[in-house]
Amino acid sequence: MSLFPTNMHVHPEIESFFDPQTNTISYVVMDPGSTSCAVIDSVMDIDYAAGRITYEHADKIMAYIEKCNLKLEWLIETHVHADHLSAAPYIQSKLGGKIGIGDQITVVQDTFGKVFNEGTEFQRDGSQFDRLFKDGDTYDIGGMAAFVIHTPGHTPACMVHVIGDAAFAGDTLFMPDGGSARADFPGGDAGELYDSIQKVLSLPDEMRLFMCHDYGPDGRDIMWETTVAEEKADNIHVGQGKSREEFIKLREARDATLDVPRLILPSLQVNMRAGDVPKTKDGKPMLKVPVNAI
Repeated sequence: MSLFPTNMHVHPEIESFFDPQTNTISYVVMDPGSTSCAVIDSVMDIDYAAGRITYEHADKIMAYIEKCNLKLEWLIETHVHADHLSAAPYIQSKLGGKIGIGDQITVVQDTFGKVFNEGTEFQRDGSQFDRLFKDGDTYDIGGMAAFVIHTPGHTPACMVHVIGDAAFAGDTLFMPDGGSARADFPGGDAGELYDSIQKVLSLPDEMRLFMCHDYGPDGRDIMWETTVAEEKADNIHVGQGKSREEFIKLREARDATLDVPRLILPSLQVNMRAGDVPKTKDGKPMLKVPVNAI
């Protein structure tokens, strides 16, 4: 029996947008009883080598919202992504809505404010966001209730958002044959990640789970939707009742083999600012490359 206030009778319509450059899936989540919607984990395009930012992925999301005559109420970040840049402020400037993230964003801002040698003008209080969610907080998308579960381990600010019979897992879980996200970033912890995954797996078996990333293990087609029951049965890292100790050993061994994400430096600088690109004192967009700091 779930310990969370789930309502499996509410079935939001969900449109998915896959970004092949970062293997990210963004979502438009629609209230079946109104025209209200939310966007989860949007992507801003970047050619890092050329220092050029564009918005093709975000434009596709906005075109869908406009075609369906939807009202955008929320722009949700499941966590501070280290592998893609958020397009939340760009979409907000066109369609409105509030930008929300977990309240432990302040921990991430403090950690990486030091890494990037940010000055006192960079606020580390989460004020760049419109809403900071605490564990168990609720919010509405039209007449549809949503609630959040704090799921640290990958990052301190990770949250799973549960909306009716759908839960958006961020990087806490991958598809069953993908396992789980790494836990070796600053503030990450494999034991905490295991505990967080157990919270997600306590949701009803029939709960739909939507992933933030998929990499097509062993060459299979990209996929992003599964269920709690499928994860409990088949997830290669936590399925079949694997113990906390087994998971930590597996996760830490796996993390030791992983490369640094290609877009980690621009992603962290932008995403800890709610999607805004940092600027010089004269207002020019500028990204930093700290040496030997990550």
